[in-house]
Order: sequence, then C-alpha cells, then structure tokens
Amino acid sequence: MNTFGQIFRLTTFGESHGEAIGGVVDGIPAGIAIDLDFIQQELNRRRPGQSNITTSRNEADQIELLSGVFEGMSTGTPIGFIVRNTNQHSNDYEQMRAIFRPSHADYTYYYKYGTRDHRGGGRSSARITISRCVAGALAKLALRQLGISITAYTSQVGNIALERDYRLYNLSLAEQNIVRCPDSQKAEDMIRLIEQVKADGDTIGGTITCVIKGCPPGLGEPEFGKLHAMLGAAMLSINAVKGFEYGEGFNGLSMRGSEQNDCFDGSISRDTSTAEGSKILLSTSTNYSGGIQGGISNGQDIYFRVAFKPVATLLRPQQTVDIDGKETTLTARGRHDPCVLPRAVPVVEAMAAMTILDAYLVNKAVKLG
Repeated sequence: MNTFGQIFRLTTFGESHGEAIGGVVDGIPAGIAIDLDFIQQELNRRRPGQSNITTSRNEADQIELLSGVFEGMSTGTPIGFIVRNTNQHSNDYEQMRAIFRPSHADYTYYYKYGTRDHRGGGRSSARITISRCVAGALAKLALRQLGISITAYTSQVGNIALERDYRLYNLSLAEQNIVRCPDSQKAEDMIRLIEQVKADGDTIGGTITCVIKGCPPGLGEPEFGKLHAMLGAAMLSINAVKGFEYGEGFNGLSMRGSEQNDCFDGSISRDTSTAEGSKILLSTSTNYSGGIQGGISNGQDIYFRVAFKPVATLLRPQQTVDIDGKETTLTARGRHDPCVLPRAVPVVEAMAAMTILDAYLVNKAVKLG
C-alpha cells in the first residue's frame, strides 16, 4: 500500500536517511502547465529548518523531475521525481538501534517485518511526506484550471484555539507567520507556547483546518467512495494524525436537526458545461454539512479539521524496553519538531488536492458532462 488514488495516483518510495525520497505520479491529464517554481515553493513550506519552532535539520529539498513533462507541459505519461537527502545525521540514532521508542512505529514495524530502519524512523518518518507535497502541488496545478482552491491553516496548538468558523479570518494571512495561523495575536501565543515546550524538551499537538473552495457538485460516490470518507482516509494516512471531522463534526451533536439542516435559499443558477445542456445549481443558507451530503459534494465550501498528536520523540528521559524486552531509559538525540503543525499545513493541503482531483477524474470517467 505505497500507492494513493484511483485515477490520479501517487506511488512513493524512500526513507528518512536513505539516498532520496521520490515517487511516480500517474493519471495527471496532459496539457497541464507544470510550474516548477510553484512545486518547489510547496516543498519549501514543508522543508525542515525553516524557523526556530521546527527541526533544525537543514535540507534544501530540491525537486528533480525525471519524466512526464515536455516543454513545461504534462504529457499525460507518468511523472517521476526525486528529492535527495543531503543532511542526514544517522549517528544520532545509533543508540536506538535496539531500543523501541515510545509511541513510535519502531515496535510495530519490527513485529510486522522482522526488521526496521532505526535511522530517523526509516519509512515511518514524516520526511516521506515530501512525495505527497510534490504530487499535491501537481494536483493543485490541475485544480487551478478548474477554479478549485485549497487553503489550510493552524487553528489550534495545545489549548490555544481559533474560533471554529473559518469565515471569520483572512486565510491568506496564515503564511505571514511561522506557525501558519491567520490570526496574528493567536499566532504569537502559539509560537510562545511551542518555544516553551521546546525548551522543556517536550512536544505538543493541535489542529489544522482546511477549506476547499470552488469544488463543483457531484464529486464522490454514493456508497463506499463517499467524498468525506476519501478525505478522511487521506488525512488519517498523514504521520501523527489522530482525528478527522468535516462540517460541524462533533460540535453538531448538541444541535437539533431543525438547527443543523442546510436549507436551500432559493438562489438558482445553471451549469451550461454539462452534456445535457444545463443543470440547475442550488445554494444553501448555511453550510453545517461542510459541502458534502450523502457522500457527494454539493457545491458549497468543503471544510474539515485534522487533529495531530504531540510528536513522539522527546528530548527528555522516557522509560522503554530494548529488542529483548529488557527495561531501559531512552533520552532521544537528533533534530526533531517540538510541534508538527507548521510543517504539516502543506501536507494537509496536498492530500486534499490529490483527493479532490482524483474524485473529479473518477466522476468524469463514470458519466458524460
């Protein structure tokens, strides 16, 4: 299961301390303008060493496209790419060769495969999300032609949280601070909290909110391919993710149906791009459903939240066991994020972009128009 998607597909390879991270993207339509600077910019948003609240590992994360692009355009054939690892400090992990780190994938990988790469977590490292950001950037370039935009931001760190309603904020401001929060005052509070946690040798988690605008109605399948299920599976595949909710989610449990139903507001327009000539497009006065009803997009904004746990690697002593089950104490070394959220924002966007483009292409494949 190293491949994501049905028509727009990403297959990834690589380990944290291997030669390179890479992948193959298949199913991208021909004729998409491939903006290499944009792809690199997306990688730069994810790269380590970008601020004092992220890991100090210094990687350029320079993209190398190997195939599928000719004279700046996608050819419709597989796009192969690599990003080389250049700043591994593998010796920092030598003490962990025979020790299982608490709440990491060390034990589960070892039990499943009988072996594991202890250097930086190997294949289980968050560095593997490089491939997702490249594929997500390609998907964004395709979605751009359809008028679909995807914006994610840090909405909570620890107990410091924004209001749930994303419409209260100018989301374009999120990129103006290192924690990627659209509220400048809350961002300062979040940064101070992360700095304190880092000084304590500890870590902290939080929530990322994502908003998809311009998504047409009709994406998603009625039974096992529900759009929110596809988005949920995509988000839950990201390292350190512990929860997913869309629309009002758990907050809606205290509401009555009369309060939560999204009533149609009488606004009518027509989609003249369909093969049938035109279809009525409706809108709703509220959007508690989060743009998805019956597992299918309804044309309203799609919004969801993704919960991230605190990073499992602590720069302080923890009780654990070694490969023989003998109790020991581990104090991790190396360069680690005290909070994954700032660098996870582009990863959430990337997985959302891949999911929406894949759903769009599936929809085009099963019907005319």
